[in-house]
Amino acid sequence: MTLNNTPDNAQEAPESLDVLWRDEHLIAVHKPAGLLVHKSPIDQHETRYAMRILRDQIGQWVYPVHRLDKPTSGLLLFALSSDIARLVSDQFENRGVKKTYQAIVRGYTPESAEIDHDLKEIAAFKSEKKTVEKMEPKPARTDYQRLATYELPFSDGRFPTSRYSYLELYPHTGRKHQIRRHLKHISHPIIGDVSYGKGPHNRLFRDEFGSERLLLAATRLILEHPLSGETLDIHCPLAEEFNQLLKQLDQYQNQG
Repeated sequence: MTLNNTPDNAQEAPESLDVLWRDEHLIAVHKPAGLLVHKSPIDQHETRYAMRILRDQIGQWVYPVHRLDKPTSGLLLFALSSDIARLVSDQFENRGVKKTYQAIVRGYTPESAEIDHDLKEIAAFKSEKKTVEKMEPKPARTDYQRLATYELPFSDGRFPTSRYSYLELYPHTGRKHQIRRHLKHISHPIIGDVSYGKGPHNRLFRDEFGSERLLLAATRLILEHPLSGETLDIHCPLAEEFNQLLKQLDQYQNQG
């Protein structure tokens, strides 16, 4: 007979986010893949979002100063007052914040490159689509550095082996889905991207490695503290499932 030692009135521990850095004005956390930053009318069925979790975790209201797509994991910064949020948001708007991401993409990319490709706004609702379509594209720039390449002994349906690159990316503008759209534009979409990626490659990573997430992570922010003026350099480790995937890919890495 199995005994259950859990008291009848016991409750599950509330969900929490890993805190990466904090002072009395700002807090940086690690957002897992699949979590919304804030409540969205597009995902009305979702009751979990980072703002609510962090608010309950630290016992005070938090204010987002930038965004991460729902499927993207990594470094997410919040202000602890509306005045600080306004100052930091201005830095993002004025391109005063340096952002770093990491991603695994289809194919072998050049060792480094600049993607300078204007992007149109994306309509949040069908009612906005006609208005947005009439708008001119806005400047968008992303630089990247290749960290590694892999050749996997698995077919994507076209070739006997499949090739991939591991990139570090530096977006200089903040258009919606910028990195994902830019990598699609150069024919190196991110693995696990159901909107801009390639189904055969997404399925390959799911079937061979059990990876179903978007392989994009925000790993670093450099900005000026809005009050002290000091330079903040905040790092975020890759999520455990992203790290484990990289370890699995090590055996297929090209040397030299």
